[in-house]
Amino acid sequence: MRKRPIATNDSHIRALARIVGEEAILYRKEDLIAYDCDGFTVHRHLPKAVVFPNSTEEVAAVVKYCHEHELPFLARGAGTGLSGGAIPLNGEVIISLTRMKRLLHVDLENRRAVVEPGFVNLKLTNSVAHRGYYYAPDPSSQYCCTIGGNVAENAGGAHCLKYGVTTNHILGLEVVLPDGEVIEIGGNGVPDPPGYDLLGLLTGSEGTLGIVTKITIRLLKNPEAKQTVLAYFDEVEDASQTVSDIISAGIVPAALEMMDQTAIEAVEAAAFPVGHPKDIAALLLIEVDGISAGIGEQIDDILTICRHHHVREVKVAESEEERARWWANRKTGFGAMGAISPDYLVQDGVIPRSRLPEVLREIANISRKYGLRIANIFHAGDGNLHPLVLFDASQPGETERALAAGSECLKACAAVGGSITGEHGVGLEKKEEMRFIFSDEEILAQTAIRDVFNPKNLLNAGKLFPTPGRCVETKQVSSTVK
Repeated sequence: MRKRPIATNDSHIRALARIVGEEAILYRKEDLIAYDCDGFTVHRHLPKAVVFPNSTEEVAAVVKYCHEHELPFLARGAGTGLSGGAIPLNGEVIISLTRMKRLLHVDLENRRAVVEPGFVNLKLTNSVAHRGYYYAPDPSSQYCCTIGGNVAENAGGAHCLKYGVTTNHILGLEVVLPDGEVIEIGGNGVPDPPGYDLLGLLTGSEGTLGIVTKITIRLLKNPEAKQTVLAYFDEVEDASQTVSDIISAGIVPAALEMMDQTAIEAVEAAAFPVGHPKDIAALLLIEVDGISAGIGEQIDDILTICRHHHVREVKVAESEEERARWWANRKTGFGAMGAISPDYLVQDGVIPRSRLPEVLREIANISRKYGLRIANIFHAGDGNLHPLVLFDASQPGETERALAAGSECLKACAAVGGSITGEHGVGLEKKEEMRFIFSDEEILAQTAIRDVFNPKNLLNAGKLFPTPGRCVETKQVSSTVK
C-alpha cells in the first residue's frame, strides 16, 4: 500500500491513522469502493474507512477507540464470504486482517499449528504437506479464503462429511472483544474442558461477538490411501438414491459430491473441463480414504450400489493427476456460473439425505415458477445443498425474482426438517429466513447472548438475526414492569 499523507479533517480518521500508521488506512471514496460488499454482491454500502492492523495490539487499540467513540466497526478477511457478513451496512470502520497472515507455530508432535486470521486456508496444508500432514476443512475458495473468515462462518467443504467443519478443528482462539479487551480461549488441547463451550460459541458467530486474532488449529496426518470414483446418471433420482444407499451401507466417504446438468454445463465451460457428457442429468464424485486395507472393498461396494441404480458410467481415478483434475473441475463450480450467466445467487440449505429427491423436485418447481435457471452443486453426503439461482441484474426485476427464488429454496429445506445454512452463514442475506427455523422467542434468546458480548451492538450490527416480532418485544417489556 503506497503511503499518502492524510488529507482530511475527520478527527476519527486521523486518530485511527495514528494507531495503524498513515500507510495502513483507506478513507477516500475511490479506495473504499472495493470494500462495499463481499461475495454477496446484491447489496453494497461504503465503509467509513478501512484499517489494516499488523498485530493483536493494533486490532485491540482500533476496537477500543471505536468502542469509546461509538463508531460501528466490523472485521473482514479475504471478502470471499457469500452471505453478506462483511458488508458495512452502517458506515463501519472495516478492520481488515489481511496483513495478519503469519504461520506462528507448528507442533507436529501434538498435531497443532497456530496461525493469524489472515493466513490462507490452502497455504496451511501446503506448509505442512511435506511432513505428511494437512488441514481438513476445504471450502471451494480454500485457495484464497482466510482461516479467520472460516472461523467466523464455521466453514465446511467437500470433505466435511467425514472430517467435520471448522469447529471440529479449532483448539484455541485469541479474541478481541467489542470493548477492546483481549482474551484467550482454549489452546491447550484438552478435549473436553470444564465450563461453557466458548470455542463453539465463537466459531460460527459471524463476527458479531468478537474479532479473532490468533487461531490454534488441529492438523491431521495424511491418509495412507485414497481413491476417487466418478459416476454419471441419466436420472437425478437415481443419483440421489445412490447417495442414501452408500451411507446406509455403512460407508462413510471422505467426500460425496453431486452436480446436476446445469452445473455440469457451467464447469465444462470454465477453466478445468474434464469431458463430462453434456446430456447426463447428474454426476457423483465420491472419495474414500484411510488405511490401505479395506479401501478396495469400499470401492467395490460403491461401484455395486451405483450399478444397482442404473448408472450410465462409473469409473475410478487411475492416477493422482486424474483425481486432481476431477476435483479442480468440481471446485470451480460456483465461479464457473459466470460462464453461463451474467449473475448468480448462491444458496446454502441443509436437508436430511432421505429427502433429497423431493427437495430437488421442489427446487425445479421454483425454477419454473420464477422463470430462472437454478443449478445444483452440493455436498450430497451430508445433505448440504447449494442451489445457484442464475439471473441477469441488468434486466428489471430479475434480481428481486432471484432473491425470492433463493428464499423459497431455503423454505423448502426448512420444511423437511433442514436448515437455511450449512457453511456459508446467515449474514445479511438470510437473516429474515432465520424465521423459517426459529421462533421469535428463540431468536430473542440468541440475541441476548450477543448483547452480553456486544452490548452497544457496534460490532457488525444488522447481521445474523432479524428484528424480533412486536409480540416478543411487548412481552419482554411487560415482564419488566411490576
